[in-house]
Amino acid sequence: MDNTTAERPTFVTHLECSMTGKSYPADKLHGLSEAGKPLLVRYDLDGLGKALSRDKLQARPADMWRYREFLPVRQAGNIVSLGEIMTPIIRCRELARDIGGGALYVKDEGRLPTGSFKARGLCLAVSMARELGITAIAMPTNGNAGAAMAAYASRAGMQSYVFCPDDTPSVNVREIAAQGAEVWMVNGLITDCGKIVGGGTAETGWFDVSTLKEPYRIEGKKTMGLELAEQFGWDVPDVIFYPTGGGTGLIGMWKAFDELAQIGWLGEKRPRMVAVQASGCAPIVKAYEDGADHAVPWENAHTVAAGIRVPAAIGDFLILRAVRESNGFAIVVDDDAILTSRDEMARREGLLLCPEGAATYAAYKKALASGLVAENESALLYNCATGLKYELPAVDRAIDRHQPIDYTSL
Repeated sequence: MDNTTAERPTFVTHLECSMTGKSYPADKLHGLSEAGKPLLVRYDLDGLGKALSRDKLQARPADMWRYREFLPVRQAGNIVSLGEIMTPIIRCRELARDIGGGALYVKDEGRLPTGSFKARGLCLAVSMARELGITAIAMPTNGNAGAAMAAYASRAGMQSYVFCPDDTPSVNVREIAAQGAEVWMVNGLITDCGKIVGGGTAETGWFDVSTLKEPYRIEGKKTMGLELAEQFGWDVPDVIFYPTGGGTGLIGMWKAFDELAQIGWLGEKRPRMVAVQASGCAPIVKAYEDGADHAVPWENAHTVAAGIRVPAAIGDFLILRAVRESNGFAIVVDDDAILTSRDEMARREGLLLCPEGAATYAAYKKALASGLVAENESALLYNCATGLKYELPAVDRAIDRHQPIDYTSL
């Protein structure tokens, strides 16, 4: 049976402020809590566990919507889907042997619609926007989130408005426009774009779907954790390296592991969660090293990995909480290491990572060399988008077919 059309029981009980714990009613439109912090969706997990078994789940088609009972959409008719597959986990034996580490895996989120893991969060956000009667949505983006929002909004018949830093890769901006959004370039960073979105909500009536400023993108990203646990046979790797900008996916996975444990599907083991940032924009790493609960906004943010160039994350305390509760860490890598790691992964394993994904491999090598990760620990890296969206080194070698060819020199 099609997971996107089957009516299934839902178990949402309420929403909860991630800072204060205050409850908010489900099935109503919410942004941030009264404390200005992200809202988290809560479920009747006892009821969920009784209604769904692992065997029943595994008999369903292998897509993101197989986890429907763990998700907030009430009516199947409100689901907005572009075919969100379960993404593959690929073992990297050659590189693991080269660098002397344990089992090394890449979860390749570039196989999702619009070519990135942003599809998970935005298909949930747009589906819930439809369920709650929203007709126009807006967001700031460094590229991939805007592309996903544009695609799902068009699929749902909604208007969408996207604001990008003016150095966003042109392929991303063109992709956003081609998929139906109104898109503007802004002479600033994503935080500056976010201020424009926030300023326009009262005047235009659009709904702000910025990272963690509504409750449902995190539920879509949560499926990364549900899916990973299922693919590992209801177990988890020792360490997860996650490219961290707004951090929705890291927070979502940690939430998923907790929910799975509460219904008895996951044992006591949890992966150590590692937040990976670039040296040109590392507010979470600095806060982690300083022992702080909140990050100080990063000045003059820059990196080749645009997706993790987020100077201030509204969910900073949730990222840091997950890292510390899991006995993980936050680590920084520089741009040269990111680009070198991208080339190394492509040439040794045939996987073309996006710059943010390559940052996780650079971070893994650094952590392994420094002893932060042991040689016998299994590690999973998140490649958050297809590398085909990003500029690659130029190739200028050519052959003149009208001249003799010296094959020995090729």
